[in-house]
Amino acid sequence: MSTHHLAGVVPVLATPFNEDGSVDYVSLRRLVEWEIAAGATALAVFGLASEAFALSTTERERILGETVAVASDHGIPVIAGITPTSLPSARERLAEAASGGADVVMVMPPHLIKPSAAQIVDFFGDLAADARAVEVDVMIQDAPGATGVVMDVATLAQCASFDAIRSIKVEAPPTAPKIQTLERLLHGGGVQLLGGQNAQFMLEELASGAIGTMPACEFTDLLVPVFDDWQAGRTDAARDGFAALMPLIVWGLQPGLGWAVHKEVLMARGIIDCAAVRSPATPLPSFSRALLEPVLDRLSIGRSSVAVTS
Repeated sequence: MSTHHLAGVVPVLATPFNEDGSVDYVSLRRLVEWEIAAGATALAVFGLASEAFALSTTERERILGETVAVASDHGIPVIAGITPTSLPSARERLAEAASGGADVVMVMPPHLIKPSAAQIVDFFGDLAADARAVEVDVMIQDAPGATGVVMDVATLAQCASFDAIRSIKVEAPPTAPKIQTLERLLHGGGVQLLGGQNAQFMLEELASGAIGTMPACEFTDLLVPVFDDWQAGRTDAARDGFAALMPLIVWGLQPGLGWAVHKEVLMARGIIDCAAVRSPATPLPSFSRALLEPVLDRLSIGRSSVAVTS
């Protein structure tokens, strides 16, 4: 099994909807093309920013297929998120992702009933064996804010010893110290560490051993130059660029409104046609939309400067 190198900016795609609530596959393909043109090194679907909780099995299959169809033409890996309630449900989603062409599955631990550390290790060990059989890499998503499941570094390191587990997305704040500790424990083990939380602490995570970040998808073209500056040792330029982005990053972290914020920005930039979200997500109130406009104006982003096709 080959490991997909996930260094860089790996956006978690929003799921565009039409006004009637159906999935807008035309906007989805345009979004995928825009992300690739903006410098994304891989693409993730069905993450926390994707409204995966509101998608049917049929919709997931087509969304993955459409994304893979575009990304594969450019040699871009596709990551499919899995939010399981048990090992059987995780195995089912893994099979769907593999048959749909995903290169990596991003997996949260089961969380409706909180597992023990030993149960977490058993879960990822069993799933890793299945993933190895279908030649799909596994990324562990460490997101206690969403799951309520705390995975300490010893547990994560034990899980990372399984062959198919190739990466960990650390979203357990404070992220940088945890990444630094994991990097020391796993040094030389070939497991890639990435940050999340909308890239809120990307620079600190990179300084601590992360090789990439997995934010929402509306500012990839602005974040890639920051990442590149940091990697090239232009740290002052990276910090300046990141500071300019911070107001938009924080807007996308608002509980309950984040999904609408991502889509309002994407629509303002001409990348998707509609900012509709599915319940229980809620649309952005009109007064919030008016407050968001100056944030975009200060970044000089309205219609995207990166070419998109229809």
